[in-house]
Amino acid sequence: MNRVAKITIAAAFTSLAFAGVSRAESLGMNSAEGIEQTLRTFQGNFDVQPVYNWHNLDDEDTGPRSVLQRPQSAVHAIQASIDANKSLAHKLNNDGVNIRNVVNAEQAADGSITFYVR
Repeated sequence: MNRVAKITIAAAFTSLAFAGVSRAESLGMNSAEGIEQTLRTFQGNFDVQPVYNWHNLDDEDTGPRSVLQRPQSAVHAIQASIDANKSLAHKLNNDGVNIRNVVNAEQAADGSITFYVR
């Protein structure tokens, strides 16, 4: 029984250590620099969500209120990162998304990205 308890405790500590590492990596994945770097090489699944009135959060058609509003310079950097990834730019274009209308992007825990467009 003592041996089983030691193995269980060791497994629990190992799980906690890995959970801490993955959480630490995810803290910066949606920062301005993190999302730009991800977009330059992104090849995974994505979703597109409209944001109707980005500047007036009292408007009922605003869309997701939990989306971080980025400064214009960060929006341009996101658009440039998409432009740099020709495969992603092509896929977005095929889905009817004008890259100049992308105002934000967020990566989910599963690795997919949601693009927010105006």
